[in-house]
Amino acid sequence: MASSDVLAIERLSADDVAGGLALSDGAGWNQTHDDWSLFIAAGAAGGVRDDAGTLVATAAALPYDAATGWISMVLVDPAHRHRGIASQLVDACVASLHEAGRTPVLDATPAGAAVYARIGFAAGFGFDRWEGDGPAATTGMRATPAPGLREVAGPAQGETLTALDRSAGGVDRGLLLRSFLARPDTRAWLAARADGFVVRRAGRRAAQIGPIVAGSDADALDLLGAALAGVAGRVFIDVPAQRTAIADALSERGFVRQRSFVRMALGDARAAAARERVFALAGPEFG
Repeated sequence: MASSDVLAIERLSADDVAGGLALSDGAGWNQTHDDWSLFIAAGAAGGVRDDAGTLVATAAALPYDAATGWISMVLVDPAHRHRGIASQLVDACVASLHEAGRTPVLDATPAGAAVYARIGFAAGFGFDRWEGDGPAATTGMRATPAPGLREVAGPAQGETLTALDRSAGGVDRGLLLRSFLARPDTRAWLAARADGFVVRRAGRRAAQIGPIVAGSDADALDLLGAALAGVAGRVFIDVPAQRTAIADALSERGFVRQRSFVRMALGDARAAAARERVFALAGPEFG
């Protein structure tokens, strides 16, 4: 395919979960079979195939509510890069969201941010992915959950967490949180005053902590400690740059910054603004 080719972008189906997973695995990303199933079942996930029918590129638009949609999973096999494939897939995602009246939002690496800025995306807040090992047992984090925290489990708790998440982030992500809670390896805790929560879920390469919604640094640290307790392997957590108390606590535990991102929105810059009660994100693929 030449860079000027108009691509045959296909709507992905459940049969393409394995192909999507192969692409994200090849890129060293953390998405799971359940993640790809959600993108395909609930979103507008598109893909491009090579002449042999192998999936070589993807992008997904995940609608959250009537106003906002998320663009992610922009992946191109190395042998097919620099041909304009990613740009056409992103354009298709933007069109899908715009047709429904939704503001497209995404999380970009610094290199990607420059590309998205050229098509009109406005930059908002920055955040860092932190990587380290659990369990936590050092100053600033508890090895066991703080008193008063309540573990919640199962899809029945989805409405409670959705309401808290919506009040903090301004977006209804019920479909996402219900999906997380339905997974057997997911654990979640409510804050002592039931005004915040944390979710920990399994990933392909590491456990993923987030979102964290809390009313204060102290509450956020308690929730973080609960999520870290008992984790034996690698952990990823995406922390807004202004959340220095979380960053300091992670650094004390031996976590390191893996990479940085910037949130961007097309058409309504407010959709990329930092939120007062959000201390950790669900991940760049979910916001």
